[in-house]
Amino acid sequence: MPTSAASEPTPKNPDGRFGYVPVQTRSARFKSTDLADFATVTGREAVWKYIPVAKFADLLAEGIDGAPYNISSTEHADISVEWVSRDDTRIGKAGSPEERASANAWTSFEQALAITVTGETAKEITVTRSELGNSARGAHVIIEAKPFSQATVILQNTGDARLTENVEIILGESANLTVVTVQEWNAEAVHLSNHFASIGRDARLKHVVVSLGGRIVRVSPSIRLAGSGSDIDALGLYFADAGQHLEQQVYVFHDAPRSRSRVNYKGALQGTGAHAVWIGDVLIGSKGAGTDSYEQNRNLVLTEGTRADSVPNLEIETGDIIGAGHASATGRFDDEQLFYLQSRGITEEEARRLVVRGFLTDIVARIGSPELEQRLLSAIEAELLTTNGN
Repeated sequence: MPTSAASEPTPKNPDGRFGYVPVQTRSARFKSTDLADFATVTGREAVWKYIPVAKFADLLAEGIDGAPYNISSTEHADISVEWVSRDDTRIGKAGSPEERASANAWTSFEQALAITVTGETAKEITVTRSELGNSARGAHVIIEAKPFSQATVILQNTGDARLTENVEIILGESANLTVVTVQEWNAEAVHLSNHFASIGRDARLKHVVVSLGGRIVRVSPSIRLAGSGSDIDALGLYFADAGQHLEQQVYVFHDAPRSRSRVNYKGALQGTGAHAVWIGDVLIGSKGAGTDSYEQNRNLVLTEGTRADSVPNLEIETGDIIGAGHASATGRFDDEQLFYLQSRGITEEEARRLVVRGFLTDIVARIGSPELEQRLLSAIEAELLTTNGN
C-alpha cells in the first residue's frame, strides 16, 4: 500500500510546476477546472508516462473548439437529452480535473450535453457522435439518474475525432444506472475522456468501457462511492491492433460505509506496436467501514511486438472492511485449451479465435443490452479475422 512522505515545500500541482511531488494518498491529487493551473505536459509526469503525448499536443494547448456538436439519439419519454449552459448546477458535482487535457476541456466547453434519467422502469437510450471532424475539440457531458430511476445509457463514438472531454455521472438515492461508452473511432482518431461518477445512497452504477477503434484512446473513470450502500461494477473491454494505444486509468474511492466495488477489465493485443495500458487505483477511505472491493485486469497477447502495462494499486485507511484485493495478469494462449480444441478436429486458427472470443465475451455478456452485445461480438469477430493486425 502507498505510504505518505514528508513534503517541503508542497508544490502547487501534480504536473510539477514548482518541483518534486511527494507520494500522497490518491484522493489528495491536485484538482482544478482552470487550464492555467496545469503546467505544460512533458510526458515524464506519472499520469502521462505511458502515452505518446507528442501525438496530441493540440488537445493540450489552449484555444480548442468548445462549441456544441451534432449528435443523434434514440428516444424515451423518461430520458431527456439537451444542451445546457455552463452555469447548470450539476456541473462540477461529480468531480473535477486532475490533469491538463481534462482541464482544457473544462475551460473550453461552451455548453454541456445533459442526459437526464427519470422513471422507475428500465429503459435504454443510445447517443451517437459521428461528426466531430479532425479539429481539436473540448466537450462536457452530464448523465444524471434521478432517485429510484433505472436506465442504460450508451455513448456510441464513431468517425473522425480529436477530442478531450469530461463526463460527469450523478446517481441519486437508489438509482440503478448502466453507462456504456463505445469507442469505434476511425483509425487516426484521438480521444481523451475523463469520467467522474458520484454514486448516492443505495445506488448502483454499472460502468462499461469498450475501446476498439482509434489511434490513441484513453478513458479514465474516477468513481466516488459517496453514499452508504453504494455499488459499482466497472467493466472494460479493449482490443489493440498494430500501432494502436488504448489506455484506461480507473480510480474507485470508497468514501462511505457498506459500499461495494468490482473492477474487471480485459483486453487483447495483436500487431506490431499495439499498446494497452491499465492502471487501477482503489482507495478505501476512513469512512469506508464495511467495504467489499476487488479489482482485476487480464491481457491476452496474440502476436509478437505488442506491449501491455498493467498496474493495480490498493490503499486502505480503515481496518473495518469485508474484503479488498487486486490481481493482474498478461499472457499468451493457453496451450492446453488449444490442444483440447484441436484434438476435436478444430483447426489451430479457429481454435485461437474461439479462445479469444471466450476470453472477451465474458465482459460483453454482462452489459445487459442484447442488441449492443450482439454488435460488439460481431466487431470482435472482425478484429480476429484481420491478419495479426498488420
